[in-house]
Amino acid sequence: MDLSEFDFHLPDELIAQEAEPIRDAARLMSLGRVTGEIEHRRVCDVADLLQRDDLIVVNDTRVIPARLLGRRDPSGGAVECLLLSRLDETRWDALVHPGQKLRDGARAVFEADDHSLELEVLDCHFHGRRTVRLTALGEDVETAIDAIGHIPLPPYIKRKDHPLDRARYQTVYARTLGSVAAPTAGLHFTPELLARLQNRGISRQAITLHVGYGTFEPVRTAVVEDHRVAAERYHVSEETAEAVNCALDEGRRIIAVGTTTTRTLEAVARLNGGRLRAGHGQTDLYIHGSFDFKVVRGLLTNFHLPRSSLLLLVAAFAGHESTLAAYRQAIARCYRFYSYGDAMLIL
Repeated sequence: MDLSEFDFHLPDELIAQEAEPIRDAARLMSLGRVTGEIEHRRVCDVADLLQRDDLIVVNDTRVIPARLLGRRDPSGGAVECLLLSRLDETRWDALVHPGQKLRDGARAVFEADDHSLELEVLDCHFHGRRTVRLTALGEDVETAIDAIGHIPLPPYIKRKDHPLDRARYQTVYARTLGSVAAPTAGLHFTPELLARLQNRGISRQAITLHVGYGTFEPVRTAVVEDHRVAAERYHVSEETAEAVNCALDEGRRIIAVGTTTTRTLEAVARLNGGRLRAGHGQTDLYIHGSFDFKVVRGLLTNFHLPRSSLLLLVAAFAGHESTLAAYRQAIARCYRFYSYGDAMLIL
């Protein structure tokens, strides 16, 4: 399949730069997976669109304030570091800028109030990728990162982060620290909406998939099938595995909140004969084309970049023509796109 079939023009003004003031007041497009029928609602209506005994599964990863701004030591030149993942107690995989100034052995300092972090480059990789050692002065590294770091907003949000992003670029149920990007479909939920779902007999479980920077990588191959996605770490608990398997046995719908949840559920199911098994792992599952979904029966997701692996996943679930028709309507009706944008529910 040619990647050009997943291209469309998106006006810049439809790329959401700020979060909706009230999370569940965001607009919601409901799309029939079989019929292609479209209905326009609000996220707060989602409980009315689901069925009693549906099981929703969310991603409870928590975003690290992974963007560090500091200075080179001893020159004082400006340095930016994006922490990608923790390798062990002191070493991190990171992106640094300016890369040409931060070679093996280079040092940098990051400070805020009474908190300080020291960075040493241990190994150089490609395109500013580095293995670095972080050392905190007088406290543990996590505490220092939390005090000094900035929320790593996506590159298409063309502004500096502000204090409100600490709360709004995080789901209300975020628990397990480890992502450099939010599972954005979950940003729409409020405690009140979660309570309403529970009161309607719609249960909720969580998986953890730590979202990497690769989520922003465009598909660069002309042929869709030639693309690869970066591996990301996941965890499935015993409780979640049991609940999902029970829903499968009873024929109840499993609604995935977000593409990260979808990839985790389907990746684990592929390894275990269509069922979930508790445990940790990594997945580089790339969902596209005629992918055979074993677990997910419904999907809540945001509106995605053209020519992206996330859009390809949505098209695999809802159908290519229905997905692009829905996107055309979303653009015509000025829906907000991407991380802080509006949502789509596919059932």
